[in-house]
Amino acid sequence: MTVYRIDLAYDGSGFRGYARQEGVRTVQGELERALGVVLGAEPETAVAGRTDAGVHARGQVVSFSWDGEVDTDRLARSLNGLLGPEIAVRSVAPASDDFHARFSAKWRRYRYRIGIGPGGDPLTRAYTWEVGRPLDTGAMRRAAADFVGEHDFTSFCRSVEGRSNVRRVDESALEVDGEVVTYWVRANAFCHQMVRSIVGHLYDVGRGFAAPDSVPAVIAARDRSKVGTVAPPHGLVLWEVGY
Repeated sequence: MTVYRIDLAYDGSGFRGYARQEGVRTVQGELERALGVVLGAEPETAVAGRTDAGVHARGQVVSFSWDGEVDTDRLARSLNGLLGPEIAVRSVAPASDDFHARFSAKWRRYRYRIGIGPGGDPLTRAYTWEVGRPLDTGAMRRAAADFVGEHDFTSFCRSVEGRSNVRRVDESALEVDGEVVTYWVRANAFCHQMVRSIVGHLYDVGRGFAAPDSVPAVIAARDRSKVGTVAPPHGLVLWEVGY
């Protein structure tokens, strides 16, 4: 058996998330069906980040094992021909025998865009949360810095019973370019809705609904109700995965 790595990007607008679900359109479902057409059978795949419905990816990584010779260039071309414009296979390549898209990953990095101008940008609206109001980005920057470190992010996650919500965040920073605020966050892993909940809290800080120094207390509370806003999915992009 040979392990193969697929690097892909997708516009998540028309999908109910990455993970395969019965009766709905998902990225995994489309990718595995296309693999089945080309290879003759659908392989079982693993993924670096199971993005939610409406979330996009620029640097998603998938792995699968296959018993047989695969022309990786031909496979990439064939997949792109079958998948259509919403999913782009950037490359297919053999990987080490122990490579696993999820368990081999050391970190994931996400980008979230917020538009603060009065009218927004029609060309980027599909990938930007247009709030249409000025925000205190200095306060947001101060709050963002407090997410760095290892914490229990229960307040910022939709918890699953029996699973730990402890994560290590290595980067949490804001960039401001005119009427666009871009938030970057990198961590060893993320729990469900963690990034969107962090962005929602930063938004509340920016509009004066939460204090710039509120993050440590919200983290310590381990109480989901302490986060008032969850940002919408369309502004979020899985940007890259580190191995």
